[in-house]
Amino acid sequence: MLPPRAAAAAPRISRPALAAALEISAPLLAVLLALGAGAGFILAAKEHPLQIYGLILHACFGTGYGCGQMLFKTTPLVFTGLAVAIGFRAGLFNIGVEGQLYLGGFAAALAAVALASAPAPVPLLGALAAAGAAGAAWGAIPGLLKARFGAHEVINTIMMNFIAFALVAFFGRFAFQTATVRTAEIPGAAVFPRLDVWLPALKGSPANSSLALAATLALATGWLLFRTRLGYAIRAIGLNAKAAEYGGIPIGATEVLALAISGAVAGLGGVNFVLGYKHFFELGFSAGAGFLGIAVALIGRNHPIGVVVAALFFGALSYGGLVINQRVPKELVEMLEALVILFAIVVQQVTTRAARSLR
Repeated sequence: MLPPRAAAAAPRISRPALAAALEISAPLLAVLLALGAGAGFILAAKEHPLQIYGLILHACFGTGYGCGQMLFKTTPLVFTGLAVAIGFRAGLFNIGVEGQLYLGGFAAALAAVALASAPAPVPLLGALAAAGAAGAAWGAIPGLLKARFGAHEVINTIMMNFIAFALVAFFGRFAFQTATVRTAEIPGAAVFPRLDVWLPALKGSPANSSLALAATLALATGWLLFRTRLGYAIRAIGLNAKAAEYGGIPIGATEVLALAISGAVAGLGGVNFVLGYKHFFELGFSAGAGFLGIAVALIGRNHPIGVVVAALFFGALSYGGLVINQRVPKELVEMLEALVILFAIVVQQVTTRAARSLR
């Protein structure tokens, strides 16, 4: 025990600081709980949890190729996580990120091929503009429906996914190469270089410089949300729409802008595959990255820094799952992702209530 004077001099943690620590630690606690629950399933498969989790870590960080694969898996999740987070900040649940990503990739490929004869960097800039515009337009539609008719964005954005898939399949009949489900290859002037050009340790991995675009968008999203009037308006209607409207913020217009920006960010996520990896659009390329962006935003607490960290975690799980497939069922990774989401929701509610009681 400390002597009386030492005990009196020992610093005390204030209740507000403890409340803040509880809220910040919620995502980490959710991940730990999910890994703990996953350990039970690994034991049921007659494997050692620490060995399996160790294999995932070694696969992602033990070799340059594995690290590059993880970064490649992470890149689209940064885009989709940011897109969902922007919607959440406005109090909107954008479940249409998958369709916006899909359309963005398709538009990027079409624009790059159409601008093949133009000098650099026109094809690349045109492809990026097309991807962002396609995603923004697809995101703005449910925003307009909500602002004009009060139609709930959850239903609208879900349905817009299916419409996006159908539209691409239809127009792909005219854009795809004969007897394939892919577009023509984009010109070299529209390609995002692989990272192994500058980092030889990543040789052979599909990681490409669209990762830099993702990082730039994360910084831009932080600036938008926390340093601009539009960002303030987005956060204000997300916290209390009635109070924001009373303060003079146009609710409908802000919701449309928020979903359009969200869609633009999601649409740009398609360039990782189209411009940085395959160099053409292919049906089904998104592979659920849009839906996983919801989990990324939840774990990242809708903050750009948190989104990047969460995207790295899910990117590691995604690639690590391929490595451990021979020892445990591949569904383990999908189960871990689902558990993380469930625990994130529960833990956030519990820690929020506990934090309020401390303030």
